Amino acid sequence: MNPVLLKPGSDRRSQVVVLGKPVAEVDAMEYGAHKDRLRAVALESLERLRASYDVVVCEGAGSPAEINLRRGDIANMGLARAAGMPVVVVGDIDRGGVFAALYGTLALMDAGDQALVSGFLINKFRGARELLDPGLDMLTGLTGRPVYGVLPWLDGMWMDLEDSLALDARRGAVPASAGARESLRVAVVRYPRISNFTDVDALAAEPGVVVRFARSPAEILDADLVVLPGSRATVSDLAWLRDTGLAEALLDRKGPILGICGGYQMLARTIRDDVESGAGLVDGLGLLPADVDFAREKTLARPVGTAYGERVAAYEIHHGIVTADAGAEPFLDGCRAGAVWGTTWHGALESDGFRRAFLADVAAVAGRDFVPAPDVSFAALRERHLDALGDMIEQHVDTEALLSLIQDGAPRGLPVLAPGA
Repeated sequence: MNPVLLKPGSDRRSQVVVLGKPVAEVDAMEYGAHKDRLRAVALESLERLRASYDVVVCEGAGSPAEINLRRGDIANMGLARAAGMPVVVVGDIDRGGVFAALYGTLALMDAGDQALVSGFLINKFRGARELLDPGLDMLTGLTGRPVYGVLPWLDGMWMDLEDSLALDARRGAVPASAGARESLRVAVVRYPRISNFTDVDALAAEPGVVVRFARSPAEILDADLVVLPGSRATVSDLAWLRDTGLAEALLDRKGPILGICGGYQMLARTIRDDVESGAGLVDGLGLLPADVDFAREKTLARPVGTAYGERVAAYEIHHGIVTADAGAEPFLDGCRAGAVWGTTWHGALESDGFRRAFLADVAAVAGRDFVPAPDVSFAALRERHLDALGDMIEQHVDTEALLSLIQDGAPRGLPVLAPGA
């Protein structure tokens, strides 16, 4: 749940979305005028959750030591301080410099913020734990705070991600069959403002389907399927497609293309956007017989339908209203023209029967011998990953100590480090 969401429309301006509804377009300086009101919204949302649930976990955004932004912070120590929440700082050891990062993060906070930081966790550790232990002891000695656990690296682990910055590290090994006719190669176009990219996770879960993210025409040349995913800024990312030569490569392409939400909008003939970008009428790629008009109110829905004779459950969240020509071949709520499909439905590929039927159709159009596995359950796979993560935490983290923080709050009398002192 993000009660306050900043949706970038350009490098300098963002749409402010409050409780799911857009309320303003601001730059970094204008945003400051809204922060007191937005902090109240965040706190009200937290109180509603606290009234309904035994435990509420608040995940920060960015670093709690962004001292240039601390005065107006809502998403990190600002919320923790306002609500009196105990804080655990998590360090990603795979990035390197974890001891300096943990110590420095704490030391740069002011005394009031430091009083809530109760300890540390280290994530993604690979190697001999006994070599790490002296550093953990030294960190505790220097800060007066325990390390609650060291979580090991788990090969093949993936979770639903919200931040596109994590995309580079998310994919596991490519299957051994990646070059065989029995495999299916999927290229997902990674625009600068990509969104809802978890739509393709269900494709990557299929044996023999190789999913990679692409940013250049060369990276989509040998793909059996190209996916244009969602976008936080459809018109801007469409311009990026043209600037990079990807638009021309897509127009020259004969093989299958799937557009989802913003990607579907890019495949249309025209896009009229007086809402998100203010660009007015813009030419789309023209690969689907449809036109797009951006509405002021965002469509929010959980549609259910049928395609290929299979039940499909999904969700919608978009400003762009796509209208396909009368007589266009339907596809979910969108349309199809030859080897090009488009829909505004996110999450549709998680419906197992539909996904298998769609991939079989793609393989036939692409001339591949690929046959989808008959028994892959994406929901069960996600559950197994969550179970593996839960087991790992139970084994490697002092959960009793974390439970004490939840029940009793941050310990009193914690040392204050300079220069925060």
